[in-house]
Amino acid sequence: MSDEQPAHRNRLADETSPYLLQHAANPVDWYPWGEEAFERARANDSPILLSVGYSSCHWCHVMAHESFEDESIAAVMNEKYVNIKVDREERPDVDSVYMTATQAMTGQGGWPMTVFMTPEGEPFYAGTYFPPDDGHGRPGFRRVLEALRHSWDTDRENLLASASRITEQLQAATEREASGDATVTADLTAGAVDRLRVAYDATWGGFGAAPKFPNPATLEFLLLHDHAATTTDAGQPGARTMAIETLRSMALGGMYDHLGGGFARYSVDREWLVPHFEKMLYDNAQLVRAYTHAWQVTGDDLFERVVRETLAYLEREMLHADGGFYSAQDADSEGIEGKFFVWTPPEFADVLGPDEGSIAAEVYGVTVAGNFQDPHHPEFGRRNVLTRRAPLNHIARSRDTTVEAIEERIPGWRERLLAERETRVRPGLDDKVLTSWNGLALAAFAEAGRVLGEPSYVAVAERNAAFVRDAMWRDGRLLHTWKDGRARIDGMIEDYTYYGLGLVELYRATGDLDHLHWAAELLDVVVERFRDPEGGGVYEAASDAERLILRQKPLFDAASPSGNGAAALLAFWLGRYFGRPEWGDFAREVVRLVRDHLVQAANGFGSVLQVVDLLLAPPREIAVVGDAAARAPFEREIASHYLPAVLLAPADGEGLPVLEGRAVADGAAAYVCENLVCNLPATSVEELAAQLAD
Repeated sequence: MSDEQPAHRNRLADETSPYLLQHAANPVDWYPWGEEAFERARANDSPILLSVGYSSCHWCHVMAHESFEDESIAAVMNEKYVNIKVDREERPDVDSVYMTATQAMTGQGGWPMTVFMTPEGEPFYAGTYFPPDDGHGRPGFRRVLEALRHSWDTDRENLLASASRITEQLQAATEREASGDATVTADLTAGAVDRLRVAYDATWGGFGAAPKFPNPATLEFLLLHDHAATTTDAGQPGARTMAIETLRSMALGGMYDHLGGGFARYSVDREWLVPHFEKMLYDNAQLVRAYTHAWQVTGDDLFERVVRETLAYLEREMLHADGGFYSAQDADSEGIEGKFFVWTPPEFADVLGPDEGSIAAEVYGVTVAGNFQDPHHPEFGRRNVLTRRAPLNHIARSRDTTVEAIEERIPGWRERLLAERETRVRPGLDDKVLTSWNGLALAAFAEAGRVLGEPSYVAVAERNAAFVRDAMWRDGRLLHTWKDGRARIDGMIEDYTYYGLGLVELYRATGDLDHLHWAAELLDVVVERFRDPEGGGVYEAASDAERLILRQKPLFDAASPSGNGAAALLAFWLGRYFGRPEWGDFAREVVRLVRDHLVQAANGFGSVLQVVDLLLAPPREIAVVGDAAARAPFEREIASHYLPAVLLAPADGEGLPVLEGRAVADGAAAYVCENLVCNLPATSVEELAAQLAD
């Protein structure tokens, strides 16, 4: 490596965000988001160019190489604008505000997001990716820069009036109050299932056409809504079928990494075949839980294998030595999307030998024709995203062998192919730790450890909780991001709610009430600092946070649950655990806030729809008391059942309403209850199994 310093070094070199550090050597005079940039714009009487992206974003890389690394374009940016670069994962509040503006102004959104605004932060022009010069139906970035600065200099009054009008319209649109009928009724979730059924792809699973996203909150809602029935009376797919078949199709397609475990961000096609190859912590953490529940519902070994392989991937590649999980892995390596992950038949033969390689290629869908090509690098040729859709019985018949013989060889093939893949240039790693996404991973490891009986998974979860408490919890407040020993940025609603929900799962896996009490502390902060006492629901940022042009309430599920949906889930469960009816009322308040949209936009409200079904379910509890060793057989029996609406309370003593008066002097006992009225204690696993069957 060369010891030469880069030709340029801008202010981003002092940041911790891997995305911002990617731009630290740009010739652009970038500022991080902060008052310094706005003061500079006011002093220079200059407009602001805001560029928002994230480290694993393919088109962010493209625009960076084409424009931000171009000396001539950078010179225009530096002369005519104050330039701010934002990592959307580090500042989801800033990203949300200006994505709302971009979508309102252009009818679409995405990253990189490019917003032109006044020194007061009011937007007047926006877009996403701009090529350096006119082409592909998009105006060139050079021309946009020059034209907007010309308007700033010659038509300022109209431009400022437009910015003010846009901001006022956005502010008016974000003022939503919890009003109307507060009754929670079954027709809400039944109607949502009907709406999802219309969009359901009965051939490939999922909803709608390409591109297809996993939407874990929607899948979890469907499993929760009807985990017993597989069809409706009309013979159409029921809630369970839509969820299970979507999960199955995703697991067998190319979005799943069949060598290394884990899921890519989304599929570019209807068939879940070719992914956008970036891997995100939030997707994988949520999908682990969905596949854990699918295994409980079906007992299908495929779903258990996906859980174990994905958790192994997260431990191997996404876990910091101190216990925090990294954020993302890039889609590109050596500048080519997917290069790290794709294969050809000769490569299989080189690793496994001609005979084994030929069979393995058939198992993994590897052909000479290929199924993938990076359109920006046709010279790389056609390659193959691995799948597992080929029926093994067909392969066995054509190869004069047995399914069992092929299955015995697959682990060895996988191990050798993975070892060979590890010699390739790896995609970039975004190694910042986000409290919010770590909460999702905490829940995944804790629940999978409990359900699959794997203490090592629970140990990972406990270490994560200890890390976050030590490194990212300060004076009763969470911090949002950590990297290289530095924690910063005041936590947002997703930090408190996701991490609180993770702690609930960690309590269920360990019986340690300290985890549940910390979750209650987090909910107290949510109510005190994020809740809207007049309009209902919660804001994205706290009441004492930096003031942006909008103070938004996150209502729609995106790749992860909305802040309001997660807050309602946390309030529901903690209200039940601690006997706090006001927290249950808070959950109902969130439902009321979005009630009119639950059916029409069902795929955007999976988290709130879960809350509706939980509120409608009979209030059932299972308390298991005794020391950890004595409880273990009872907890294994409980873990074999999918009980999404049942409050699970393991403990070695008292401390919760459901545990009062239930301590045992010796051994363990399980109490199966409804609304705190319990059956006689089950003192054997057989007795518990009989009560659960009833």
